[in-house]
Amino acid sequence: MPEADTKSKETQVVIFSLAKELFGVRTNQVREISKMIEITNMPKAPAFIKGVINLRGKVIAVIDLAKQLDLPSTPQDKEARIIVVDVDDNIVGMIVDSASEVLRLPEENIEPTPAAIESRIDTRYIEGIGKAKDRLFVLLNLNKVLSSEEVEIIEKSPSS
Repeated sequence: MPEADTKSKETQVVIFSLAKELFGVRTNQVREISKMIEITNMPKAPAFIKGVINLRGKVIAVIDLAKQLDLPSTPQDKEARIIVVDVDDNIVGMIVDSASEVLRLPEENIEPTPAAIESRIDTRYIEGIGKAKDRLFVLLNLNKVLSSEEVEIIEKSPSS
C-alpha cells in the first residue's frame, strides 16, 4: 500500500462562470445542477435572494450569486444554471451564468489567495485559487459566502 502514500490527494470541483470569470465549488457541497426554471419572487426579500423555486416538490430559496459577490449581473440566457448546494445544512439554489464541468483537481493545484489581494478585498469566502491546465479559477467556500445573518434569513424562508 505504499503507492497510496505517494499519490497526491484529489478533490472534485464543479466549475462555473459568473460575470465572465471562472469559479469552482467542491462537489461535496453540490446536490445538483439544474437548468433555469421559473423563480417566484418573494416580497420584501433581501436583495441577494432572487426568490424561490419548486424543485421536485421541495421549495428552495435561490440566491443571485453575482449580487452576493458584488459582481456585475449578466443577462440570463439558455446557458444559465441553478446550482443546488448545501450551505450550513440549508439547501439553496445559486444562479450562475453557466456550469461547464467537473474536474478532478490535485490538492497541490489549489493555491492560497495572494496576500496583495487579501489585503484589498473581502476574501472570507475564497478558499483558494485553483489551477487547471491553462486556466485559473476562484474556489469558493460556500459556508462563508453567506453570513450567519443571511443563513438565518434563508432558514426562515418557505423552504425550511
